[in-house]
Amino acid sequence: MNWHLHFLGVGTAQAVELGSSAVVLERDGKPVLLIDCGPETLDRYLTAYGSLPTALFITHTHMDHVAGLERLFFKLWFNDELRGRTRLFVHAGLMPWLQQRVADYPGVLAEGGVNFWEAFRLLPCTRGFWLEGQWFDTFATRHHMPGTSYGLALAGSFAYTGDTRPIPEVLARYASAGELIAHDCGLIGNPSHTGADDIEREYPQAVRSRLLLYHYGSVADGVALAARGYRVAGVNERVVLAEPAALRADAG
Repeated sequence: MNWHLHFLGVGTAQAVELGSSAVVLERDGKPVLLIDCGPETLDRYLTAYGSLPTALFITHTHMDHVAGLERLFFKLWFNDELRGRTRLFVHAGLMPWLQQRVADYPGVLAEGGVNFWEAFRLLPCTRGFWLEGQWFDTFATRHHMPGTSYGLALAGSFAYTGDTRPIPEVLARYASAGELIAHDCGLIGNPSHTGADDIEREYPQAVRSRLLLYHYGSVADGVALAARGYRVAGVNERVVLAEPAALRADAG
């Protein structure tokens, strides 16, 4: 069985040419899970797979990660076969923010009579969730303010941080078995995002060697990060993953 991460976009909200950061977990060439849905993510997904996502995880509710949900709502709602079938996994702590950001506008349809979440199969979670026989761990990250951003890990295979400052203690728990670590990193950090200097200060070499950096500010920044010896994800790149580990006794 072959597993990949397919990076649909790798940029910050300002890096239009790099696309909003979003990734698809693939198994044997087929999409399993889309992580985040920014303004143009749905177009990139449709180009890659020719169909709408059947499962989606949201890391946090900044618009470059959720703005595509409204368009996805319309595509699902007006298709009787798809309506209510796309599984949307959201950490329970994000639900108030997500509701306010995308679902609480009065009258989702001009005709009325429709609730936004009826188009989806909404699945709030806390520790994690099951999908296609695999247990996915969720973990809190350090972005903007506490309790507003969460990453995702598949034991033995990968961890995806979403937007974050360095989280060495978290990765020691969720990515301690050689997993690939897809990590937010720009050339220069700020109070909500990791920079190259932060990586070098906070993570030992054993962790840095497993990092795959994304969410950077420009093509030039990506080149500069690579020149510092880091592996940098590119737009539309597919990255080979290790086979997920056997399920833990405490999973689920």
